Amino acid sequence: MVVERFETMERQEHSTSKPLFGKRHVQYLLLFSVTALAYGLRNILNLAVLAMISENPPEGVTTYPEWTESKNVILSSFFWGYVLTQIPAGQLAERFGPKLFLSATVMICSLFSMLIPPMGARFGHGGVMFCRIVQGLTQGFIYPSIHHLISAWVPLTSRAKIAGFVYSGGPLGTVFAMPVVGYISGSKMGWQAVFYLLGGIGFLWTAFWVYFGLDSPTLHKTITPEELKFIQDGVVGKMKKENLPTPWKDIVKSVPFWAILICHFGDLWGFWTMLTEIPTYMDKILKYDIASNSSLSALPYLTYWLLNLVMSPIADYLIINKITSVGASRKIFNSIGVFIPAVALLALVFIGPEQRALTVFLLVVAVGFNTAILCGFHVNHIDIAPNHSGTLMGITNAFGNVAAILAPLAVDFFKRVWKYEETDKELWNIVFLTASVLFLTTGIFYAVGASGEVQPWNNKRFEKEETVLEREKEPMYQNGTA
Repeated sequence: MVVERFETMERQEHSTSKPLFGKRHVQYLLLFSVTALAYGLRNILNLAVLAMISENPPEGVTTYPEWTESKNVILSSFFWGYVLTQIPAGQLAERFGPKLFLSATVMICSLFSMLIPPMGARFGHGGVMFCRIVQGLTQGFIYPSIHHLISAWVPLTSRAKIAGFVYSGGPLGTVFAMPVVGYISGSKMGWQAVFYLLGGIGFLWTAFWVYFGLDSPTLHKTITPEELKFIQDGVVGKMKKENLPTPWKDIVKSVPFWAILICHFGDLWGFWTMLTEIPTYMDKILKYDIASNSSLSALPYLTYWLLNLVMSPIADYLIINKITSVGASRKIFNSIGVFIPAVALLALVFIGPEQRALTVFLLVVAVGFNTAILCGFHVNHIDIAPNHSGTLMGITNAFGNVAAILAPLAVDFFKRVWKYEETDKELWNIVFLTASVLFLTTGIFYAVGASGEVQPWNNKRFEKEETVLEREKEPMYQNGTA
């Protein structure tokens, strides 16, 4: 596989001569904005579906109350496609460069956002699900592509801060999208307008990315030598094109890889339980109308973004000043990101629906502190194998997002088994308890098995070639006696 390979070497100090705002920051802003857009396109349905199935819509707005029983299946359908493209996305991004795939995925995803209303009108909820599956297939390229770009553009000493900034765009996109969805869906414009709006923004972003986005700083025609040196001196190695195969067997046998994989699954179960079901919980249990619901549903994700602004620099500070190792920093913040949400969700089991303010506070705590995982397992792929970070993210994100499929479907499963309705608090106690247990157990697994060190298999082909070169220097090779 052709990748931008990192030759293992000692981490060098950054050059002190660097622009405060350089070409790299343009890339960071583009990546931040695409995660915000991707989450907006992905998550608007979580709230818009309540307007879709409303029995009392604004005048002139078409709704489909008959889809009510299929709501959670519709919500999960995005991830049916999403999990399928993660691994090939990582491989293709490393082979051909991520810019091409990031352009195509946003454009296609935006198109199918615009197609959701007409497809729903023509083919029922099956038409909506088809559009969501296609959106999932295309968005499967986003995170592996971004991970590859971060490994190329971000020095180690800024990795937690920049990766946290980039990936926190997702929840911030939710913050902006939710109130817009609530306002438009509750007006005469109707829920349909939401999908047209986000689709149009997606086409606009694609134009900016095609013009400004680049796979690597070495491809930038106007980057200064000082900034290029600053970026390259701060990574775990020098970069050059190399035919480097993916060490599949070594990956499968790697405990640090499994620590990321397992924690990714548990975290996404909890995260998507909250993201997909909070609007329904506020509607059915807390009895908020859609306008209030949209604002309150966005509040936890605003907290998520704000806390990331605090935690990411601290994570980098600990590493830069050698207060902790890379691995210790990742474990500390990952534990914050999963254990605090686990406790908050467990507390919700004992809180009644009449305690609305306390319930909202605990949801804010659960979602908000989950941001710490962006300085934990979420960036750890790049630490252990910078050459294969896109592929590793593809693998763990594929497996992790199986949880995103199962989490909303689990609500339907619990309803059938225990004969509950969504208006029963007992149903939500089971939902929150399940998420809490998965946060806790997978977080413990990560704390035990994770590592911040580059793994030996990261440069496996390179090491073999070095062995051959060393043997060729031996006298019997030089004398032609081999």
